[in-house]
Amino acid sequence: MERNLKNVLVISFGFLLLFTAYGGLQSLQSSLNSEEGLGVASLSVLYAALILSSMFLPPILIKKLGCKWTIAISMCCYIAFSLGNFYASWYTLIPTSVILGLGGAPLWSAKCTYLTIAGTSYAEKAGKNAKDIINQYFGVFFLVFQSSGIWGNLISSLILSQSSTKANISEEDLGCCGAYNCLTDTSNTTGSAKPSNSLIYTLLGVYTASGVLAVLLVIIFLDQIKSDQAETEKEKLEAPSFWSTFLATFRHLKDKRQCLLIPLTMYSGFEQGFLSGDYTKVYVTCALGIQYVGYVMICFAAVNSLCSLLFGKISQFTGRKFLFALATVTNTACIIALLLWKPHPKQLAVFFVFPALWGLSDAVWQTQTNGLYGILFEKHKEAAFANYRLWESLGFVIAFGYSTKLQAYIKLYILLSVLVLSMVTYGAVEYLEARSSPGTPTAAKKENGGPHSQETHM
Repeated sequence: MERNLKNVLVISFGFLLLFTAYGGLQSLQSSLNSEEGLGVASLSVLYAALILSSMFLPPILIKKLGCKWTIAISMCCYIAFSLGNFYASWYTLIPTSVILGLGGAPLWSAKCTYLTIAGTSYAEKAGKNAKDIINQYFGVFFLVFQSSGIWGNLISSLILSQSSTKANISEEDLGCCGAYNCLTDTSNTTGSAKPSNSLIYTLLGVYTASGVLAVLLVIIFLDQIKSDQAETEKEKLEAPSFWSTFLATFRHLKDKRQCLLIPLTMYSGFEQGFLSGDYTKVYVTCALGIQYVGYVMICFAAVNSLCSLLFGKISQFTGRKFLFALATVTNTACIIALLLWKPHPKQLAVFFVFPALWGLSDAVWQTQTNGLYGILFEKHKEAAFANYRLWESLGFVIAFGYSTKLQAYIKLYILLSVLVLSMVTYGAVEYLEARSSPGTPTAAKKENGGPHSQETHM
């Protein structure tokens, strides 16, 4: 096997193992650690730490340690979070959430840097276009990585379904489920009785082992980048200082279009936060039981992946405006339906319809918003995508932060309000673009292209 491709596969399967554990654990936080809102509080802290990490840590660690060891050490931060869940308390989960958040940004930055260097290196040897090879490598990575959402949730559902404490849920208890949920710990009052400690420890043991395997895979099989390549990359990293990058991020807010895109970018964090923090708890866990959370999130992950691929292909024919309109209508319909629907175990199929439609919408928010940033801010990509990470992460922080303080219907109204605001400001961006380059072929061509990234899922 060609050596660079082997390294791409090692990184891809390392991330697959790591995010099989993290993805499954994130989906369960609001249900597994529901006491005093500990689970969602830990996720809010995690994304707050990720914001800080994105601003400062990646260039420092990659420069000092190189890509391979930055990836390995950052992966250990994710394992710390799994270990913190063994004895979940404010003294264990919050510090390990901070550690994971700090490791998140260097992990993704080092991965991008490594794949870019590997692609460039191979292209030079083979006399091919570097951009094409890099795109191929990223394609291989995401093909493998995207399935982590399926495996992590499948493991959790298979293990937690072994629980013998499946209580019958009374109609009175079901009244505490859904949009007008009781602001009490519903997991203690309904059929979503917490699984036994032995099952939880088994699940956490599998997740921790998966993370350890990921680290070992990288340490043993991933090649160090050749010194001359590494030095070249270090020079690139040194070129803009941390403070200049940090200031450039906020200086970029002088661009009116960037300011107008803030609601849309934050909405991406809000909607993902609602699905994983609220839908899983007050609809699925409350009415069906915690063992169904994994199956529901598998549905979301599978539809999201398929639609991301599909929309990437058809966007050149439909344009981004049509896809944004499709996502808006779909998400709005889901929000209104969730406000009206009273979840009941007899309506099992309905529990899967919502995450499927949510996955379709999220595929648009992820692919098209990333693409829009790449197109609008082509000359200032670094500052633009730093803003993207900042505002989306802030959306997550807020969504998880108020998760235990408000009833679900209030959160759904907030979600709908932010969505409407997002579409108004997005429309203003399209208007400004059309006015600045009316009828030019370049503008039409630009509308259909753009890089697609799933890295916002951490």
